[in-house]
Amino acid sequence: MRQILNASLFLRQLMDYAVLAGSFWLAQQYIHVQGNAAFLQLNLLLLMMSLLSWTIIGTYLHLYDDFRSRPFSYEFVVILKTILLHVCVLTFLFFYFFKYYPYSRTFTVVYSINIFVGIIISKLLIKKFLLRLRMHGHNTRNILIVGAGETGLNFHQTIIDNEHYGYRCVGFVDDIRNKQLNGQYLGTLSELKQILEKHEVDDVVVALPESSREQTQQIITTSEGAAKRVRIIAGCHHHCTTTVSMSLFGTFPLITIRSSPLDDSGRQQLKRLFDIFITITLLITFSWLFLLIALLIKISSRGPVIYKQERWGLKNQRLTCYKFRTMVPNSEWNSSGQFMLTMRNDPRITLVGRFLRKTNLDELPQFINVLKGDMSFVGPRPLATAEHMELKEKVSHYMVRHYIKPGITGWAQINGCRGNLSDPEQMQKRINLDIWYLENYSLWLDCQIIFQTFVSMIKGDRNAF
Repeated sequence: MRQILNASLFLRQLMDYAVLAGSFWLAQQYIHVQGNAAFLQLNLLLLMMSLLSWTIIGTYLHLYDDFRSRPFSYEFVVILKTILLHVCVLTFLFFYFFKYYPYSRTFTVVYSINIFVGIIISKLLIKKFLLRLRMHGHNTRNILIVGAGETGLNFHQTIIDNEHYGYRCVGFVDDIRNKQLNGQYLGTLSELKQILEKHEVDDVVVALPESSREQTQQIITTSEGAAKRVRIIAGCHHHCTTTVSMSLFGTFPLITIRSSPLDDSGRQQLKRLFDIFITITLLITFSWLFLLIALLIKISSRGPVIYKQERWGLKNQRLTCYKFRTMVPNSEWNSSGQFMLTMRNDPRITLVGRFLRKTNLDELPQFINVLKGDMSFVGPRPLATAEHMELKEKVSHYMVRHYIKPGITGWAQINGCRGNLSDPEQMQKRINLDIWYLENYSLWLDCQIIFQTFVSMIKGDRNAF
């Protein structure tokens, strides 16, 4: 088994070296064909330094970790980091150690592009190849599950349902024999040492309740004594999400049930700078539009141009949200003091207001909220107090969306979830989309959402009323 795993690692490294060598040769050929430089003796030295740099960087960034149980997106991030750092090292080598290497700038650019394309393609091919091997019973890891209760059985079912992960259950160890094990029961905890000696095991997975601490300590001691890696299923696994993470607080491992890229202060600052830049750009570009809309509202109906409403944002804090007024004044509440949701063909909406709501132009004054820092350009849409108080008691995980700043537009809005919030199923879908954005934030995703928002403004949104 160990030889197979080592062969898999060797294959991945060998393919990387082949890609780097091929990329280097293609870049050299490109320069030679263009007449920029002839073949130099320095090339071999450069290639060797490139391979050495790639190996060190890849190892440091865990490029050759076992990604079998994770989506390719995880590996892709590591690949991207490795390539970027490798390109930086190459650039440094060229401009400080090989100053007299002809046309190094062109060579560096072409070589870097070749590496990026070649590595991505080769990693995908290797992943497909290893997946096929695992589906046929090769390149697998043997797991012994300690604990035949509900957690252990559910973990075993996960292994069965995901054969492509490449794991195989050797059997179960527990002091209580479970009839559901179908012959996979291997013995009691006191027999663990003999079981590990008798069976080929790579990992020992502990699936015992938290109350069995003394037993867990004995299992760890016995397993490590047999040179087996121990993995423990956390007692809070029922509450964990796909973005669960763990960190050390002194010597205490802390599990974060749900994490977001925006937990990182660097990404928060980057998003804030992006918000300020795009908001100021749009304010300068469309300042005339603000004046025109304000004039039309003032001419068409009595009342203020700007409508202010209390809403709820980051960390469940109140904020004053600004919008262009689209309804007749003081029409939010009925005679009984009940908050009235906006309905399709609502008679309270003015003629100009109907157009503004349809095109989302009524949201433009929220640029003020963005500059103040109350809101972001992209994020979950903030709700009025009456809706907020009702939905946080009714909708599952509703308050999770308040982990980040609310936005003028969001992932839920461009996916058609807006308008009437009275449908529980539609509202739950909206919250789920907001949470997906929170867990998958990236600057590129914000750009995509903004672009699709502008497209919807031009086309008109049938769910906007």
